[in-house]
Amino acid sequence: MGFLSLANDLRNRWLLRSFVRRGLKLGRDVRIIGKPEFGGEPYLITIGNHVTISTHVELVTHDGATWVFRDRPEHKGLQRFGTIEIGNNCFIGTRSIILPGVRIGDNCVVGAGSVVTRSVPENTIVAGAPARVICTYDEYVERTAPRCRHFPPEVADDPDRLREALLSTPLDAAADEVAGEKVRR
Repeated sequence: MGFLSLANDLRNRWLLRSFVRRGLKLGRDVRIIGKPEFGGEPYLITIGNHVTISTHVELVTHDGATWVFRDRPEHKGLQRFGTIEIGNNCFIGTRSIILPGVRIGDNCVVGAGSVVTRSVPENTIVAGAPARVICTYDEYVERTAPRCRHFPPEVADDPDRLREALLSTPLDAAADEVAGEKVRR
């Protein structure tokens, strides 16, 4: 691990601890990859167990756009805040944005680059801007599992051995064979 990588890792851990001290609620087995972005009100955010928050994900608990009308006498001081809740066993893809008042149920995946403006029911996969339902959790598992490769823990946990395994066989071999049939590209 290089110096800059180590420095970034230490910064990210310090930031996460500061968000927790300010009220962010984290479950067990939560992975936050990269620099956490929990905004100015981390006490409005709850993250369940076994959750991955990927890189460059932003959880926004306020609507700053109310600024454009807050100076009108009838709206003086008006602001909008909302909680964000992420259930258990969820994955939030890179560069996604979760907006105020959103609850993401258990067993959900938010695809990369999504803008989640509404709550997501449990067992649902969403993607897009704004995020829309793509399929159910079970359909996602059924479609994706055949395209995956199994690596024993001694390989998966060792970066050098994993690199060797990934480079020794074509990565698309698993994707090319679904349910025992060759898939034409």
